[in-house]
Amino acid sequence: MQVAERPIGVFSRQLFLGETLDAERISAHYEAGVLTLTIPIAEKAKPRKITINAADSGRQEINA
Repeated sequence: MQVAERPIGVFSRQLFLGETLDAERISAHYEAGVLTLTIPIAEKAKPRKITINAADSGRQEINA
């Protein structure tokens, strides 16, 4: 005897996303029973380089 299980009815899931994600550019793709979510990081949350001009040691760059 072979048994296969199939869900019936409505399914929902909630994800609570932080402030560092770009909610306006979220995309979803459903294929062969697999849901793929793409959630990009917001530009303001990405690391950036800051140039610091120091009077005694010249110019330095740091990652922030």
